[in-house]
Amino acid sequence: MSIDSTWLRCPNCFLDLTEIDERVFGCASGHRYDRAKHGYLTLLPPKAPRTVGDDREMLEARTALLDSGAYSPIAAAISDAVLAQQAAAGGDALRIADLGCGTGYYSTVLSHRVPEAAFLLADRSPDAVRMSLRAIPAATGVVLDLWRPLPLRDGVVDVVLNVFAPRNAVEYARVLKPGGVLIVVVPTAAHLQEIRRTGTLLDVPAGKSDRVAEQLSESGLVLRSTTSPEYTFSAEAATRALLANMGPSAHHGDRLARHDLRDGASVEVTVSVEVLTFERSPEVPA
Repeated sequence: MSIDSTWLRCPNCFLDLTEIDERVFGCASGHRYDRAKHGYLTLLPPKAPRTVGDDREMLEARTALLDSGAYSPIAAAISDAVLAQQAAAGGDALRIADLGCGTGYYSTVLSHRVPEAAFLLADRSPDAVRMSLRAIPAATGVVLDLWRPLPLRDGVVDVVLNVFAPRNAVEYARVLKPGGVLIVVVPTAAHLQEIRRTGTLLDVPAGKSDRVAEQLSESGLVLRSTTSPEYTFSAEAATRALLANMGPSAHHGDRLARHDLRDGASVEVTVSVEVLTFERSPEVPA
């Protein structure tokens, strides 16, 4: 595992980071960051909140669900959007930043579709970054805070992936190259509706993608295309438990019903998301 410092800037002073020696990276101001034994850098800003992101239990549930193929049509739609961007860029190798990478599932699928691409895998959870790097060991792994100024240089990313993750619109626009794209995946109100009706999962408000598009447009990210994967799959109680434990609802287990998860009968569950591709407007300051 290696670190490509050409992605990175110092989270303290925003100067470029470079490799000082095999395990230490730093900037001209003298700030230094040690590479963890698992191959990633932790680049958190001063006074960053002491959150740790998704815990290992959530990540393991997500891995089990994603490895089953339940969300493979979503991964395929993301891959198609990235391939369309590669074609628009003349076939050049892409630099793809997966911001909120989780288990690295979507980037792993992409790495097989666009093997020449360079990947940056970033998350607030060290466990998530470590897990993602095991799948794509050639990638650069970074623990960061998506809500704060990102430790990424201006205009160094061709494609930002944002799959069921927080959206820092101003920063995503800043790190994208002119003509680069942000691919956002958001659930619709129909997503997992059969489980939500039982109170096992948090609700998804109607019109979420419209609000996301409005928010991103204010930062110079213009909606270029939308695809809407929607399908059903058969989910037994164990699979429904994975769906409940792999995402934000896991943080609210004290107030969400779990009675549905004890019923062993299979249920046809709807997967319904929108894959939104936004292009960085030329008007965004370089």
